[in-house]
Amino acid sequence: MSDTNKQEDELAGTEQPFVQHLMELRDRLLYCIYGLMVAGALLAFWPGPSGLIDWIAVPIRAHMPPDAKLIAVGVFTPFFVPLKVLLMAAFLLALPWLMYQIWMFVAPGLYSHEKKFALPLIFFGSMLAYIGIAFVQFFVLDKMFAFIQKFTPASVAATPDIASYVESILSLYIAFGLAFQVPIVVMLLARFGLVTIEKLKSFRGYFIVVAFVVAAVVTPPDVISQLALAIPMCILYEIGIWAAQIFIKHTQAPEEKTEEKASQESAGP
Repeated sequence: MSDTNKQEDELAGTEQPFVQHLMELRDRLLYCIYGLMVAGALLAFWPGPSGLIDWIAVPIRAHMPPDAKLIAVGVFTPFFVPLKVLLMAAFLLALPWLMYQIWMFVAPGLYSHEKKFALPLIFFGSMLAYIGIAFVQFFVLDKMFAFIQKFTPASVAATPDIASYVESILSLYIAFGLAFQVPIVVMLLARFGLVTIEKLKSFRGYFIVVAFVVAAVVTPPDVISQLALAIPMCILYEIGIWAAQIFIKHTQAPEEKTEEKASQESAGP
């Protein structure tokens, strides 16, 4: 039996009825909800919604007068904003668990060589999202508010609304968390043969333009945050090209390895 037939037979007989797929999807969704509830309960206990607000407010308060505080304009803002932050933090805390549930749902339909790279990608994708958000919290916001503060007239008291502030930084968290997935996207595009490594290398110049356009659209209108997003995207693109070459080599299907070996033998010394 050829290697191709062996690969085709690997999933033979594993088909499940449609209703069973729906039941599996229901179970995975319930597990996701349970994970979010546990993460939310832990964060509600410590540091609590107020503690989370105080933590995310550190970058802007560092550039406000010592006694100044963020204000709450809306009547229900003091309740809904901390709740929104708590839910977002719970989602981030439970992200590896949520990705694992997605993995468990699709894993039965994957070949063994596909399973080898799916789980590591989930792990590294989660880590890159965390790194992107940490980059915003500990670097971008501080530099951005320092830049903005230079343009604030002395006669103006900068007391931002907490709802506006939270909405702005959450959008930055999401933008950077997604932008830091560039290596994962590059690796998958190369792995599934949608583009070649040579095409990715030749696309460098265009990607730099794309990165700066994306940064200009999704970040506030200040040069600091735009550069802070565009430059890491360009660096991550290069990392993605490098990682894709290793990724392709170590996640080949059996028939791909056979074909590659045969082509090398036919080429001769």
